[in-house]
Amino acid sequence: MSYYKRHIFFCTNLRAEDADRPSCGRCGSAALREFAKQRVKELGIAGKGGVRVNTSGCLDRCEEGPVAVVYPEGTWYTYIDEEDVEEIVCSHLRDGVEVERLKI
Repeated sequence: MSYYKRHIFFCTNLRAEDADRPSCGRCGSAALREFAKQRVKELGIAGKGGVRVNTSGCLDRCEEGPVAVVYPEGTWYTYIDEEDVEEIVCSHLRDGVEVERLKI
C-alpha cells in the first residue's frame, strides 16, 4: 500500500514577467496550494494513509494553468480560486470523485 492515499502537486513555478510562456506562480498558485493544505488538515485527511499537498516546480502545462495533478489517478486540474480548490479537496481528495469541470 502507498504511504499516501492521494498526493496532489501544485505547480508554483514563477517565471519573469517577460517570459515566453505563462507562469502558474503568477496566478496565485502558491496561496491556493496553502489553502488546500490547510483545508486537508481541517478535514482530518492529511498525513500517512491520507492526503499530502505539495509544491511542484514547472509541470510543463503552462498554457493550461494554473495546474495541479493528483496521484495515483494522474488527474490534471486547472483552477481559478479557493472555490475551485475547495471542490478538488472535498470531492477528489476526500471523497475520491474527480471534478469533471476542472479537469484538463
